[in-house]
Amino acid sequence: MSDGAPLAERLATVSEQIAATARDVGRDPADITTIVVTKFHPASLVRELAELGVRDVGENRHQEAQAKAAELADLGLRWHFVGQLQSKKARQVRQYASAIHSIDRPALVDALAEGEPLDSFVQLNLTDDPGRGGVALDQLEPLVERVLAAPGLRLRGVMAVAPLDEEPRRAFARVKAASDRVRALAPDAGAISAGMSLDFAAAIAEGATHLRIGSAITGNRPLHP
Repeated sequence: MSDGAPLAERLATVSEQIAATARDVGRDPADITTIVVTKFHPASLVRELAELGVRDVGENRHQEAQAKAAELADLGLRWHFVGQLQSKKARQVRQYASAIHSIDRPALVDALAEGEPLDSFVQLNLTDDPGRGGVALDQLEPLVERVLAAPGLRLRGVMAVAPLDEEPRRAFARVKAASDRVRALAPDAGAISAGMSLDFAAAIAEGATHLRIGSAITGNRPLHP
């Protein structure tokens, strides 16, 4: 699908691909939520997406997400914060987000611990680089237990980004294994936020329930505002 195709056409094509992939692996397409990531795109594009039936929108940057959520408050969208989050911004993000997909350290859990229960995903670091976002796999259970003890967080499951130097299906198999470990502690936290524009088929095959898709639907990102 070319970037020049109409937005409605790109959205329809990706939706059809998701449904076909799900059926191919014996899954119900209705069990998969597509989050359209609109980083750097204007609020007008989000409004157009809403007119096409999109209800789940993802953002990576707090300042941009906060402004769009305020401008588009009339649309009743579900805003998913999918980027790295500074602890000092956590309470502000809580004011507009329906879910946070990047819980990766105790300090962030503590910053979000109070308030109405907020859907949350523990982000996994699938690399050996400690500077990347996400909790190391060998530290997963302690962080999960901390989230479960926070009254303001509702643990939904895990989130991950496949490393560029690893075959996506193999990476997402590791995410599925981590999800099974989380479910041993929290049986209802079986959601898996994984899969983006170039690898969502592999993510679906390994059980992803939430896809974070940007350019395949929105087209290429504008230059940094």
